[in-house]
Amino acid sequence: MSTTIDRSVVRTIPLFERMTDAELDDVLSQAASRRHQAGTAVFEQGQSADHFFVLLHGRLRVTQVTAEGQQMVVRMVNPGDLFGIARALRRPDYPGTSTAVVESITLAWPMTAWDGMLEQHPALAVNAMQTVGARLQDAHARMRELSTEEVERRVAHTVLRLANQSGKKEAAGIRIDFPVSKQDIAEMAGTTLHTVSRILSAWEDAGLVEGGRQKLLIRDPHQLVLIGDGHVPGLL
Repeated sequence: MSTTIDRSVVRTIPLFERMTDAELDDVLSQAASRRHQAGTAVFEQGQSADHFFVLLHGRLRVTQVTAEGQQMVVRMVNPGDLFGIARALRRPDYPGTSTAVVESITLAWPMTAWDGMLEQHPALAVNAMQTVGARLQDAHARMRELSTEEVERRVAHTVLRLANQSGKKEAAGIRIDFPVSKQDIAEMAGTTLHTVSRILSAWEDAGLVEGGRQKLLIRDPHQLVLIGDGHVPGLL
């Protein structure tokens, strides 16, 4: 479903910083705005990568199914994020499935426009390169955590990463303000639902977090940082 593109909203996205109005208009002239209902896929793993996207509003979950048939949450897509850039990865298909967690709005460009847009707009190319670099750094951090850290530290890092990317400060702490399930956290941390349930229950008993309607409230982020960094013993 298409919707009207609001240039004033797009102007606030870091990807389009340092672009003139004329440059931004040229980029947006090639884009289509789409609305995605919660639970629907923007694209699916293995599908031909015909478009790349920027998320304007909402939240998306990116998952991959391994060769062994195991599903894992790769990352969450937040407003302003560039995603689906298979061409930058030199592959013809999407490596994962992107699904709307809540009702979301994306901007979509034909993948064939990628090279030309970067060539014609150096500021956009620099910002896109920084985005890809940050994503690669995050992936390396997650790989290091999965291979070297105990499970409670991995869960702490996962929760803190979600809070850093999409948390909202409240009087009682930081709330992850979109539905994130224990299964999502388990897949991102490389562990089981049962383990995450035990860890979150222990944290809740200790006053570190508070659950509710899949919108987790982090009451003591500093303590989670200490657990994640291994400076204090975990609660399990």
